[in-house]
Amino acid sequence: MRIGVFGGTFDPPHVGHVVVAEDARTRLDLDRVLFVPAHVSPFKVGETGITDPELRLRMTKAAVRGRARLSVDRIELDRDPPSFTVDTLRALRTRMPDAEFHLLLGADQWASFGRWKDVGEIGALAEIVVMARDGRDPSDVDPGFAPGMHVPWRSVDVRRIDVSSTEIRERVRAGASIDDLVPPAVVDIIHEHELYRAASAANTA
Repeated sequence: MRIGVFGGTFDPPHVGHVVVAEDARTRLDLDRVLFVPAHVSPFKVGETGITDPELRLRMTKAAVRGRARLSVDRIELDRDPPSFTVDTLRALRTRMPDAEFHLLLGADQWASFGRWKDVGEIGALAEIVVMARDGRDPSDVDPGFAPGMHVPWRSVDVRRIDVSSTEIRERVRAGASIDDLVPPAVVDIIHEHELYRAASAANTA
């Protein structure tokens, strides 16, 4: 079983997340891509206004509904924060010892990868795959490895979708439409819970 692991805050998940996951799945011939919403990213500890984890999980499940080879795993929500990728991969390896894992990273994640916890072990637990949009070469990005450190990685071309979760939150606050940027079921959840209406909102379920 070849499994892609795609982590993030997903606040909210949008069409870009779905497109790059499908592209990576196809190009890498993966059996499945797991979306793994973070409980709290180590780089966002102490930030306010992050949507309740259970709501982000619900939105992520809604975003991939109907896509047979995309699924969502709550593995990081069931651990105390912060959510370290190495802990997630260790747990997935224990759960599925015969699986071959591929950690899917966006360019922004790759740019900080050298500062992640136990990056050498991450590289041993999963193939590191950097998703390159528009043919951009991730070799031009410095991941910030410590001197002498080398972690094997590869890149895979995915389509570029010019949308971000930050832009979606800003559009909701401004009263602009997000219908073309977010799967309809996710839009429904955002409206149902009045998410992102105020910059200081706690956004809890």
